[in-house]
Amino acid sequence: MYSSQLQTFVYFLGGVGSLCQEFFSHLSLKKIDRDLLFEQIYQIGARSLPLVIVTAVSTGMVMSLQFGIGLEKFGGKPYVAKIVTLSILRELGPVFASLMVAARVGAGIASEIGSMVVTQQIDAIRALGTSPIQKIVLPRILACVITVPILAVFANCVGIFGAMIVGITELNLDPYFFMNKVLENDLRDFSAGFFKTFFFAFIIAIVSCYLGLQVKEGTRGVGLATTKAVVASSIGIFIGDYFLTKLFWVIEQWMYY
Repeated sequence: MYSSQLQTFVYFLGGVGSLCQEFFSHLSLKKIDRDLLFEQIYQIGARSLPLVIVTAVSTGMVMSLQFGIGLEKFGGKPYVAKIVTLSILRELGPVFASLMVAARVGAGIASEIGSMVVTQQIDAIRALGTSPIQKIVLPRILACVITVPILAVFANCVGIFGAMIVGITELNLDPYFFMNKVLENDLRDFSAGFFKTFFFAFIIAIVSCYLGLQVKEGTRGVGLATTKAVVASSIGIFIGDYFLTKLFWVIEQWMYY
């Protein structure tokens, strides 16, 4: 059983790696269909924004309340703004925004491409002499890489705003004091989280496209691919987050110390 699971995992990694190679071989500004790209930017970015905003503001409010209640016992309530802002900028904003995109967009990409495979639209594209990578995969990956970092910035801002609302109304913190503590975080705190999102976006898109293209069992296969896309993308985000955090920590040590 374990050997078959390992074989499946290795096959999955090889397939994703092969699709990555094809993606970069087709990556050229002259080959990008701008209409398809802008359509995917709207579908992935604009339509995911409400979900990201609700998640971010809720996270910021809960964190502010929890830290405020916990630190108040030790007289540390004034540190709430600094701690919450640092947590959102470095981790929670980018990671939660990426997870929401993985849940919504990853499932959508896998099911859409899987349905095209089942209805033989992919074969029709090949028959017309056009590469499915260029028409199907390229716009979706580029749109993800463009929109997810922007969504993460919105998540950071809205999350901090939600934390500030709770800090003012529930914890009785002065708004000017709260904002001063927020602004004490420097560019390193923002960039450490922001640059992770490019990797997260690529993982979401490439995994979802690959699983969609691998559908072979009709409508049942589309459902399985959709589930696998969300699970695999989420796991990739969590695993990648650890290694990227470690990488940025090493870079900060080398550059600033």
